[in-house]
Order: sequence, then C-alpha cells, then structure tokens
Amino acid sequence: MEKVISGIRPTGNLHLGNYFGAVKSFVKMQEEYNCMFFIADWHSLTTHPTPENIRTSVRTILAEYLACGIDPEKAPIYVQSDVKQVLELYLYLNMNAYLGELERVTSFKEKARKQPDNVNAGLLTYPSLMAADILVHKADKVPVGKDQEQNMEMARLFARRFNRIYNIEYFKEPESFHFNSKAVKVPGLDGSGKMGKSEGNAIYLCDDEATIKKKVMRAVTDAGPTMLNQVKPEPIENLFTLMQLVSTPDTYDYFNDQYNNMAIRYGDMKKQLAADINAFCAPIRERILEYQRNEELLARVARQGAEAAAASAEKTIREVREIIGFRN
Repeated sequence: MEKVISGIRPTGNLHLGNYFGAVKSFVKMQEEYNCMFFIADWHSLTTHPTPENIRTSVRTILAEYLACGIDPEKAPIYVQSDVKQVLELYLYLNMNAYLGELERVTSFKEKARKQPDNVNAGLLTYPSLMAADILVHKADKVPVGKDQEQNMEMARLFARRFNRIYNIEYFKEPESFHFNSKAVKVPGLDGSGKMGKSEGNAIYLCDDEATIKKKVMRAVTDAGPTMLNQVKPEPIENLFTLMQLVSTPDTYDYFNDQYNNMAIRYGDMKKQLAADINAFCAPIRERILEYQRNEELLARVARQGAEAAAASAEKTIREVREIIGFRN
C-alpha cells in the first residue's frame, strides 16, 4: 500500500476551505492508502508564536482532525516536534542545499516581501524541512496545493541529489497528489480569492450559529442581475459555490433559477446559506468540543502517533547515517 504524508501548520482553527480542500479527502484517503498526518509545529516557528500559542494550536488542530473523521487507528496523527529524526535529516539535506536555489523559491520571495523585518533562516530553508518531513518516511505521495508544488519539486531535487552524492538509489522521488481529479477551491466571503485565515474571510468549523450568520450576511454582493441568464460576477459566483458545497441540489437550483430569472433576493439566499452552513458545521462543532474536553484522549492519540512516526523515521535515519558514513 502506498504511503501518503501530509501536514498542516498549527496557525488557527480549520475552516471550510481546509475541510473541502483537504481534510475531506484525507478521510477518504485513510481507507485506501497508508496515511500519516502531522501537525507542523516546527514550521510555525518562522512567525515566532508564543509557547502557549503553540500548545493551544496543536491541541486545537488535533481535536479538529479527529472531529472531521480522521481515525488515528487507520492514519496516525503526530506532532512534528515529537519526531526528532526529522531534524537530523533536515540537517543532512541542508548540507546539500544551495543558497541560490533556496532564494529563488517563490514562497520564500513572497514571504520576504511581505515581512521584510522577519526574513529568517527558517523561511529560507522551509523547503529542506518540508523535504525532511516527507523523505524521512519515504512517502510515495504528498497531497499539496498549487502553492506547494515548487517545494515538492525541491523535495524531489534533494532526493535525487542525495542519491547522486552517495551513489545509491535510496530515496524515492515523492509525487504530488490530488485525491480528487479536480481540486476544490473554496471561496472566501469578501468577493474574491480563496478562503483563508490571513485573508480574514473564513468560516471556521467551530463557529457558532450566530457567528456564521453574521459572517454570511456581510458577504459581498451586487445590485442584482440586469438581464436574463446573466453571467454571475465573482462575488455572486462565490456564494453559489459555497451553496453547492453545503446545500441540497434543490436549494441550489431554486436560487440559481431565481438569479437567472432576475428574481433573486440576496438576503433570502444568504439566510438560507447561513442555515445550511450551520447545519453542516453543527455536528463537527459538537465533536470538536467533545474532543477538546478530553485532554487524556488527545494526549494518547498524539503519543501513539509519535510512536508510529518515530519508528518509521528511525529506520530511515539509521540507514541514512550508515550511507553518509556515521556510526549508529
């Protein structure tokens, strides 16, 4: 069975974009692949979170993964910092990485532009750490979005380079993986772009009914269509995309017909969309609260995940040490 690895930075709660764009696929993937999912707390250090931020965010993501349906018996969930072998491989990969190629990575250049006062070595070597996360488990596939594709190419480059330097075919080249033939892009509520934490346009899985309604009712709209079967502008198309994800086909068709016939009332549509989003989120929200109250369970899941991940990583790192010439 092919091995699949995926991680998420603990930078806040999961939102609808995370769920439909990734986590929903993870739940299906755990039935068909040898999956491991991790919470990338080392990666979050580039933004200098407080110790309490890290601890709280790790527990939050762990609870939300479980609430969404990831089964740790089928797919271990571990915290990145619990698997020390990753750092050792990160060191070895950095010894074979070059400044020029790291500086050319698009995500590094964008972050350096956005935060010129915090261009740290962690940002520069982000591709090396991501490669270590993947290669330490000798993963076959990695679910990634388009924004991570260049980092995946770097991981493949580091695998090839290690093999060439030590004249051995040891690391396989991990494939970028899209579980669905068409990636789901969940739009935000601000009229353009995808849903995201930093954009401030997200609906979180833990949002209560009143919060969801308030956010949806504030969503950007226009004055309404001025001709029959008019092409929907992006802000309106975004609302219909959200409705397609959480509402029944009949509900979607009703409001789509209303729009095409120039009879749409956005207030009614938003009320229905808010109710449908709440109906979708409510059972997940309840499970999140249950898991967050059960700290003993969260600790056990993290511990068991760390044990499984460390066993996988230790085998790799012992072999890597021997290849390089170090004693085990």
